[in-house]
Amino acid sequence: MNSILKTMGAAVLGGTIILGSYKIFIEDSPESQIQIGNTESFLPVTPVSYEENTSIAGVDFTEAAEKTVHAVVHVKNLTVSRGRPTMRDYMYGRVPQQQAIGTGSGVIITKDGYIVTNNHVIANSSALEVTLNDNRTYKATVVGTEPTSDIALIKIETDADLPFVAFGDSDQVKIGEWVLAVGNPFNLTSTVTAGIISAKGRDLDVRDSTPQSFIQTDAAVNPGNSGGALVNTRGELVGINTAIQSPTGSYTGYSFAVPSNNARKVIQDLMEFGFVQKGMLGISGGQINGKVATEMGLSSSEGIYVSEVVTDSGADMAGLRKGDIITDIDGVRMKSFADLTGYVGSKNPGDRVTARILRNGKERDLEIEITKNSTVTIPALEMDLRDLNSDEKEEFQVNDGVRIVGTQGNLARYDMTGYVLTKINDRSVKNVEDLRSLMQKVTPNESLIIELKNAKGETERLRLIAD
Repeated sequence: MNSILKTMGAAVLGGTIILGSYKIFIEDSPESQIQIGNTESFLPVTPVSYEENTSIAGVDFTEAAEKTVHAVVHVKNLTVSRGRPTMRDYMYGRVPQQQAIGTGSGVIITKDGYIVTNNHVIANSSALEVTLNDNRTYKATVVGTEPTSDIALIKIETDADLPFVAFGDSDQVKIGEWVLAVGNPFNLTSTVTAGIISAKGRDLDVRDSTPQSFIQTDAAVNPGNSGGALVNTRGELVGINTAIQSPTGSYTGYSFAVPSNNARKVIQDLMEFGFVQKGMLGISGGQINGKVATEMGLSSSEGIYVSEVVTDSGADMAGLRKGDIITDIDGVRMKSFADLTGYVGSKNPGDRVTARILRNGKERDLEIEITKNSTVTIPALEMDLRDLNSDEKEEFQVNDGVRIVGTQGNLARYDMTGYVLTKINDRSVKNVEDLRSLMQKVTPNESLIIELKNAKGETERLRLIAD
């Protein structure tokens, strides 16, 4: 899984996605639950049922392993980076380069050679090579990536039909259900390990502004497993193995996978549009617990407390209000904000969902349209940003600019939520698209002077080095 996996809680972001969230109600244990809805798709999808005996004596892993092992590939990533210059390099003005090879796994999802893997497996690649289980080797090209969810889609060209894994419904996996992890740890190809679903909706990085939603399993996963398959006992894909939590960098008991419904949505968008469409419900808030429920006199100790409704969003137009508690969406329980993020993350703008809410102790259902999420992540700035609405322009007394809704990486330690970015290197930033265009012209390691306005209307400046 490469060195990108952090010790003690490795996860290359996820969650993504959408709903601006400041966690004002935090569980004693940062645990959440992911749920993702079904969508019609052109990728093979198999519904999950639970009629089999789930005791260890009643489970046969051989069929699932046979179905999966031939569709999981070994991915090699050749990268070229700057080497450490010698005195002779300085004298002659040379820029030394060094090559490195990273390895991981991938899952064939169509017979014509589309392969899903992790973004961190193929990041910064100069060349990609894919080796099948029968040792055939192919050059691969990148179709598209979605760094925030750590999903990438690559393609190999072959005349023969390839074995592939059908998608299962990760909404339906149950805690305690048996699963297999299939991948290439430590360059040991075609390795299968077994375990159970330990938890759902894990948010590994509590500092991140956007809750993540991972499936947790105790199937052994090690460096090299990244991008490999997590399948149920019928060989249906329920997750893409992504991260481990370990003080050593190797498996010590827990591993984490991007739920297949999230991965499928990203893949379909990349195949159809070339980019990922992101939708939002249009709220900020946080999960409640027993203590908060008692203090607020609430009748429920589970759900999402709505602390803010985004103007003109689907939630706003449906009549959702501050103080409402969302208990489920489309019949799926919402125990944490990560549940909400994960579920909405599988939807497209224009989709409609039914939210059950508690208001003044009474239940009611609201039909809410998922609206386009204007929030974008700019990796070079380590910021999540969105366009300003009319109220915010008036509040900050600006005509242009973008709202900072979250920070990542080194900036994650600073609470910049609510600031407005108005200029970069003295050039005014009108909106998100203008910022994107500007950042495309920025070179790596370029010094940037960021001009901001805080909630008091004061101008601040921040110096960053672009990634």
